[in-house]
Amino acid sequence: MLYASTRGNYGPLPVAEAIKLGIAPDGGLFVPTGRVMLSMEEIAAMASQNYQQRAVKILGPYLTGFTADEIRSSVNDAYNRASFDHPDIAPMAELDAKLSVLELWHGPTCAFKDMALQILPHLLVKSMEKTGENEGILILVATSGDTGKAALEGFKDVPHTAIMVFYPEKGVSEVQKTQMVTQEGSNVGVYAVRGNFDDTQNSVKAIFGDAAMQQAVAGRGFKFSSANSINWGRLVPQIVYYFSAYADLLARGRVQLGEAVNFVVPTGNFGNILAGFYARQMGLPVHRLVCAANENNVLTDFIASGTYNRNRDFKCTISPSMDILISSNLERLLYELTDFNASRVRQWMADLGEKGWYTVDDTTREQVQSIFWSDYADDAATMSSIKEIYRRYGYVVDTHTAVGLHVYNRYRQSTGDDRLTVVLSTASPFKFNASVARALLGEEQTMGLDEFALLQLLSDFSGLPVPSALSDLANRPVRHTTVVDRDQMPEAVLDFVAQRR
Repeated sequence: MLYASTRGNYGPLPVAEAIKLGIAPDGGLFVPTGRVMLSMEEIAAMASQNYQQRAVKILGPYLTGFTADEIRSSVNDAYNRASFDHPDIAPMAELDAKLSVLELWHGPTCAFKDMALQILPHLLVKSMEKTGENEGILILVATSGDTGKAALEGFKDVPHTAIMVFYPEKGVSEVQKTQMVTQEGSNVGVYAVRGNFDDTQNSVKAIFGDAAMQQAVAGRGFKFSSANSINWGRLVPQIVYYFSAYADLLARGRVQLGEAVNFVVPTGNFGNILAGFYARQMGLPVHRLVCAANENNVLTDFIASGTYNRNRDFKCTISPSMDILISSNLERLLYELTDFNASRVRQWMADLGEKGWYTVDDTTREQVQSIFWSDYADDAATMSSIKEIYRRYGYVVDTHTAVGLHVYNRYRQSTGDDRLTVVLSTASPFKFNASVARALLGEEQTMGLDEFALLQLLSDFSGLPVPSALSDLANRPVRHTTVVDRDQMPEAVLDFVAQRR
């Protein structure tokens, strides 16, 4: 399997090279040049397998050039009881006969980003070996909260790598911020940015595309790469949990082989739901992929109209990991749906950069609508969803999962589709405990308490233990305190690498 840029001016090249680069030099994203298909028999066989065996099966066709032993060792090093607190890795809770919740937050940072970022460092190091890379790899990450900590945890002290994480100063929860600024590791750097996530992400992309910056960093012994979902090595592991969820449904007798299900995915940057698109493309029986957005509902509007327009107010919500107006991975979907028409994708991305909006052709819009459906939840609806899910099922969800469950109900009401649906749960409720505790306990009982006091209050109320990754956060020393303006980010990168020569 070879990989080419969505902009059409780079590749095809082997997967190891694509993973090492992260983003294509022409500004595009790497995508596979061929299709992977699994038979119903192969999907049926997964019902008796564990998560690790399923991962090896899914990743193999995409990681050509990696040996079976290399893939197996990467999978086993990533998904184990030392890193994940549940033997199933991605367990599924059954709320009723038609609704399941796939818990993707049992890794070391209590968020779904661990599902990919525990394995990406292993894939990257092996990719460096395969391409004969002698220079260090500098990972640049823009985060809306969860990717940053998961990437830091995955790459800390990994040989021949260094990692810099930039996050919007006022755009993450206190728990997310504390997780990042207390991060240990001799090769890590964490920087707050004055601005929102889109400011941060756009600046990181500009650094990637700046030839002078590439040369300056190379002079200090490093090459750029990415741990965001723009890196194919970060996206491809996410395909696994869609197949794993379906295999678990088969194993429990909840669906018959070939019976299609829906997946509801809380998403802002479109990577999580795009993995579901690739799973569907591979033959997984998926009826609808339901895109659940918060008030930054640019994706909802796009799916409904075919026009992507980021020219709108940026909203800071209680589901901050979805506070995004530029959904990078949508570019990959458009490339796939236009039969790899790079010139058309290139024009749409140019329009987005110059005008802030683009409109796809009718055929592409109809294809999007045949696969995806979308709605959104504002903060009030999100809070109500948390409370209602607990009242109905005794199940505690975080704010992002609550968005997904609200949109699930809207989907059923709007379409009448009552087939079995899996909602992807993207974070532990303890990670966004201020909003969750307020929704469940009310203003009076939570007023004046910080997020760390609320961890125990929520635990006492729900009977759930505070995850070990969060229980002692308040006592960890702060190691990273630098705050920069967005135009100071390139200078911060050069200072960071200069200290690691």
